[in-house]
Amino acid sequence: MEFNELKPIYLQINDSLCERILSGEVKAGDRIPSVREFGAEIGVNPNTVARSYEKLTDAGIIFNKRGIGYFVSDEAKEIILEAERKEFLENELPQILKRMALLGIDPSVITKNI
Repeated sequence: MEFNELKPIYLQINDSLCERILSGEVKAGDRIPSVREFGAEIGVNPNTVARSYEKLTDAGIIFNKRGIGYFVSDEAKEIILEAERKEFLENELPQILKRMALLGIDPSVITKNI
């Protein structure tokens, strides 16, 4: 995994796992690597992975079966989609629309090019 120094590593781990869930690479009910396994696999401190897993657990995306490991929740994909859509609509789209207005691009042009 290649990291961006502008964003905390634990959030990049979250993003990576969420992308894998959205793409179908990781499915509901799948076991994900343990904190230590994943830390060794991607070359980061297990505490960083633990922080990431804690955030994902708090969001309801993964859950821990004590003594067995972490698993993807049945609702993970829907939770991620809802959060990503909200992020896009509240933060990314306004910037895109502002840039389009500055460049004089009519929004109808986008649907013609898709």
